[in-house]
Amino acid sequence: MSADFWAGYISGAVGILIGNPLDLIKVRLQSSPQAAITATHPSTYASQFNSTSSLIRGATAPILGYGALNALLFMTYNRTTAFLSPGPPGQAPNLYTTFIAGAVGGLASWVVSSPTELIKCRAQVSNTPISSFALARSVIRSEGVKGLYYGGTVTALRDSIGYGFYFWSYELGKRILTAQLGEDSSPRAEAAQSLLCGGIAGVVTWASVFPLDVIKTRVQTQALPAAERTPLLGAASAAAVKQGRMGAIETARRIYREEGASVFFRGLGVCSVRAFIVNAAQWAVYEQIMKELSPTQTFKGSNEDVHTI
Repeated sequence: MSADFWAGYISGAVGILIGNPLDLIKVRLQSSPQAAITATHPSTYASQFNSTSSLIRGATAPILGYGALNALLFMTYNRTTAFLSPGPPGQAPNLYTTFIAGAVGGLASWVVSSPTELIKCRAQVSNTPISSFALARSVIRSEGVKGLYYGGTVTALRDSIGYGFYFWSYELGKRILTAQLGEDSSPRAEAAQSLLCGGIAGVVTWASVFPLDVIKTRVQTQALPAAERTPLLGAASAAAVKQGRMGAIETARRIYREEGASVFFRGLGVCSVRAFIVNAAQWAVYEQIMKELSPTQTFKGSNEDVHTI
């Protein structure tokens, strides 16, 4: 396996371990009807996490899935960049190439992200503890393998756009910092740069695709009966959950009609905090592992080309 595979896999798993509690809040906010989230007392939030297991609910699938997703994402990004920008060593790709390569990487990762997201979201909104593997078996038994890809179209759209902005904003941030502060190759400076630019890239990414993520969450969790779902703050009314399956466009129209435009940004604040923390850590871990496994092939942003094995 290549260095960027292992760097991507490990950094993805680390990100999930760090961010799962906040991701649980985000998913429940997104899947909850307006009536279920009017309360704001802190104790109401705390009641959702009354055990250690609640903090890691739905984490097994993402730890395994997002490790593989991140590995596939970075491998595809690196190779697409090398293909689109085959310049001499030391010549950085332009930002347009960076965006396209990121979008291609995001699209390639869809084969992993779609089932992983579906299992994670359904586990997180269920009011009874259920393992990721048990949930996956249940979906396959009742709907077949294709059931794991329910909501796959909107997931693919979210991932391609989102990861395009992800790599673009990370690269842009590193170029701006280099231009303002100059080159500094000390380990502390490089780590600080990765943490800051990675965190900003995470926030930019989610801000660019958050409405799509809300729609994706609603599409993927709508199959759960109302009695089996747990919104963030209290029980949802049965009338709030329309029976039957709807596609992404129909889902978007319905929630806009019933809950207004603000629904498409519900949970963005929590998500932004999580995105900064998780992606700062992911980029720092990725860069460090690449240095250890393959010193000449580290993702160097604006300083040199992305190299592949």
